Amino acid sequence: MARGEGAEQCAATLLSVKAVSVESRSTTQTVQRNRLTFWSKLCYAIGGAPYQITGTALGFFLQIFLLDVAQLDPFYASIILFVGRAWDAITDPTVGFLVSRSRSTRIGRMMPCTLFQTGFAVVTYFLIWFVPPFEQGKVVFYLIFYCLFQSMQTSDFHVPYSALTMFISTNQKERDSATAYRMTIEVLGTVLGTAIQGQIVGGTNDCPAEFDAAKSGNASKFTVSTASLDESKKAYLRASGVICLIYVLCTLALFLGVKERQESERYRGQLLTFRRGLYMVMSHGPYVRLVVGFLFTSLAFMLLEGNFALFLTYTLGHRKDFHNILLVIMLSGTLTIPWWQWFLTRFGKKMAVYFGITWAVPFMILIISIKSNLIVSYLVSVAAGASVAAAFLLPWSMLPDVVDDFKVKNPGVQGHEALFYSFFVFFVKFASGVSLGISTLSLKFAGYKTGACVQPQAVSLTLRTLVSPVPVVLIIVGLLILRTYPIDEKMRQENQKLLQKMLSSCSCSALWDTDNHQMCLFY
Repeated sequence: MARGEGAEQCAATLLSVKAVSVESRSTTQTVQRNRLTFWSKLCYAIGGAPYQITGTALGFFLQIFLLDVAQLDPFYASIILFVGRAWDAITDPTVGFLVSRSRSTRIGRMMPCTLFQTGFAVVTYFLIWFVPPFEQGKVVFYLIFYCLFQSMQTSDFHVPYSALTMFISTNQKERDSATAYRMTIEVLGTVLGTAIQGQIVGGTNDCPAEFDAAKSGNASKFTVSTASLDESKKAYLRASGVICLIYVLCTLALFLGVKERQESERYRGQLLTFRRGLYMVMSHGPYVRLVVGFLFTSLAFMLLEGNFALFLTYTLGHRKDFHNILLVIMLSGTLTIPWWQWFLTRFGKKMAVYFGITWAVPFMILIISIKSNLIVSYLVSVAAGASVAAAFLLPWSMLPDVVDDFKVKNPGVQGHEALFYSFFVFFVKFASGVSLGISTLSLKFAGYKTGACVQPQAVSLTLRTLVSPVPVVLIIVGLLILRTYPIDEKMRQENQKLLQKMLSSCSCSALWDTDNHQMCLFY
């Protein structure tokens, strides 16, 4: 960018010379700069895959791994799941604040966080799936590495990568398009995580061959053999090794294929302190309604995700097929992402929320109402996967609209983008930690037997409750709250016009602050 002279706005003398041609040329150049190439969108989307790959593997398989492979008491497993999630939630706003205060480098302000901590995240993730050769201190071992991985994942990917959406372009359509690419790849990441973890781990049969023949009789006497347990441990390590390799490759694609744009820093812009940032973010009405609404709906799907493998294994009796059913759900979600993107552009984001998330309710009810049937389970999984896709796409598609609305109402504030994303993640993760901890603890009270091939009837009833009635109630509450969300399509378009005027008013140059001897940069 060329240097110009002036103070708080573009010099009038510069604008008066060939005003029409300069305005036309600058507008054209701004549009061209904000347009993202296919490869930029694709590489940006690939960068989000590791978060979903590891998140899906942990979400679907960590609970069953801690209970049946590491063979922890359900009480201690609930502590690990709750503390790990709660710690992860606490790190989000902390990292968001640090990122918002960080200085821009040659490769941007968000990109260094993602690049330099990948190695630590990979190591800690691998150790989560390792069963140590000691019993004393095993709980502490898993708690430490689960919390460390969550910290690395937050500071490495989730906060800076999510906030990067606001720095790849200033054009809302381009950001929405990039978000659609991202959600498609991330749902593919969930498929990949489910496929890798499920197919490798699901290939090991941890119950003896006589178990199938004894299902109709006294099957409670059968437990997992030592040889089968050792094979399961190796399978989990193989799966985590493959996922770690993919993690590194996706990070390299993001770094090499995406250019983080310099952010707009208005003259005398206000850099938020943590306390003021928290106050301004949490007092922004549209953001609060969006967060609280999606808090309930996200909890519903997280509760379903965390207990579904156990439900399929011990309630429906699909021990040999549960990993394939999980894969079908993720594949169905992936294939319907483009359809949901078309739906929200055609009918609006709020309508997509109502229709997409409500779609899961009848299938949640159906899966616990019918007698165990493998074919019906697959059909329900195909239908329910479409709602999973909507739950993935819509929150991240609507958050940029809230950030834009905040910019319009607070034009002098800067460095707030990461705070919006981090606080959203904080509430969702903390609440999900509470729900997963309580749900795992409820299995202990129901009489869950570690290492057993079958569980008491009370465990089956508890799992039915956790995958259907509770999520359905949470979805209904969340949708009722989202009805009060004020940013509809008309308001979103008005905000975009105001933002474009704000950007184009000073898009001609970078101004030199002669009083403080520093540059004031504009898009």
